Amino acid sequence: MEPAIRHALLSVTDKTGLVELAQALQQRYGVELWASGGTRRHLEQAGVNVRDITSLTQFPEILDGRVKTLHPAIYGGLLARRDNPEHLAQLQQHGLFPIDLVVCNLYPFEQVVARSGVPSAEVIENIDIGGPCLIRAAAKNYDSVAVLIDPVQYGEFLQVLGAHGGRTPRDYRLLLATAAFQRVLQYDAAIARWFVEQQTGHHPSSGAVTQKKSEQNSPAPPTIFPEWFVWQGQLVQRLRYGENPHQQAALYQAVGPNKGLVHAEQLHGKELSYNNWLDLDAAWQAVEEFDRPACVIIKHTNPCGAAVAGTLEVAFRRAWEGDPLSAFGGIVACNCRVDAATAAAITEPAARRFIECLIAPDYEPDALEMLRRWKENVRLLRLPTPLAAAVTASVAGNPTPLTLRSIRGGLLVQTTDTTADDPLTWRVVTQRTPTTSEREALLFAWRVCKHVKSNAIVLARPISDTEGWEVVGVGAGHTSRVDAVHQAVRKAGTRATGAVLASDAFFPFADNVEVAAAAGITAIVQPGGSVRDADSIAAADRYGLAMLFTGVRHFRH
Repeated sequence: MEPAIRHALLSVTDKTGLVELAQALQQRYGVELWASGGTRRHLEQAGVNVRDITSLTQFPEILDGRVKTLHPAIYGGLLARRDNPEHLAQLQQHGLFPIDLVVCNLYPFEQVVARSGVPSAEVIENIDIGGPCLIRAAAKNYDSVAVLIDPVQYGEFLQVLGAHGGRTPRDYRLLLATAAFQRVLQYDAAIARWFVEQQTGHHPSSGAVTQKKSEQNSPAPPTIFPEWFVWQGQLVQRLRYGENPHQQAALYQAVGPNKGLVHAEQLHGKELSYNNWLDLDAAWQAVEEFDRPACVIIKHTNPCGAAVAGTLEVAFRRAWEGDPLSAFGGIVACNCRVDAATAAAITEPAARRFIECLIAPDYEPDALEMLRRWKENVRLLRLPTPLAAAVTASVAGNPTPLTLRSIRGGLLVQTTDTTADDPLTWRVVTQRTPTTSEREALLFAWRVCKHVKSNAIVLARPISDTEGWEVVGVGAGHTSRVDAVHQAVRKAGTRATGAVLASDAFFPFADNVEVAAAAGITAIVQPGGSVRDADSIAAADRYGLAMLFTGVRHFRH
């Protein structure tokens, strides 16, 4: 038979629901309650009969409460195996008894460090020592001991006790132990992350700082890429399925100071899918590049249309016209508030448009109502990121942003590609210098190209009837760069004439320039760095093209 709960130890910071729990344990099941100082006083004020743990340990709380539950009398009662006669005999020999339930939650370390300007001394005092030890000991001995680490568990726990005559099933105690160890892991990682921050000023997603001797001369700060990498996440949503219906999937929110897409508010439409989240992330990252009204349309994580204009309505229309065939069923991202004119353009009946998701910093009330009436299932999301602050935050912000990608049995971690591109440092390598208009279009194309899967080619041109630029052709994810150029040219059609071209990496052969020139491209921007750069430059000079080298590559694998 499962063990009955006779003795319970209570030591909590968050006292929500504690009195009701203690009264139920005592009045319904006759449980003897033991508690530490602050918890004991709280219960006594509510009329609950509770014993002070110092009468068990025969040792007072010392060091301003830093030491109160760290005693063999407590851990003997927690860790003794009930099926081991020798353990029970030792308890009896020392006048101890088994402790069957621990109710403990921890000092609010995460809440303290989340506040700005908190002195280090206050942070240190909010590192709980005894609490995690109690939780770990109780969870380790879950065969006999139950452990509660959050007030939200109290109601269900009392229901289980009621259904089992004051006892708890082993499977239930295993669930409680699992939650307990997960909480301790989360807590310790948050503490370790804070200590790392004190050394470097960064907030890496890891709680380990051990550095191998062989890595002491590494150019990267060791605390960004420590020997042990721990990523923390909290379950946000179990998704309907993964990339395909036969795959399971879930969405987790990163624990720490970073804020991102996962905090977007869904205002309308059916549940987001795994693929929706991937596309939304790609769309939001791309549209954040621009500090004027901009729209980016994503299909299968690649931009298929993008535009910057004086108004969001024009930016949307031009982005859609970049590749209407691919845009159908795509993800639309806007970097400023969606107004009624933009909503009308999206929903106009004659255009027969269809999109899966629309994400923007905000919506005018009339625009939101128009979009809600348009399609029952279209997902509308709001992520309040200021228009001009997005690029600044991603480049200069603290913490250091990291990108994580899984491989079979491992994890690849890198700093995020937030390098600020300075066109003033770009080098003209051809006889012809690009015009001012070409330079502006090249910068726009370069920023879009950064978000296209390699091999990546983007064709862009100024918008003729307003100030701005538009993408007219994209070549994405090809195994050869010249094939990417061919695809971009084919997508652009006659619009390639007079357009400019951006390539995310260098040209290995001059054939890329030759195809571009034949299509009417007038200027090219690329990183440079190929052993055959001279061949590409010579081809550009032959056809009268201007070419710029950035010296920076933006591969997106």
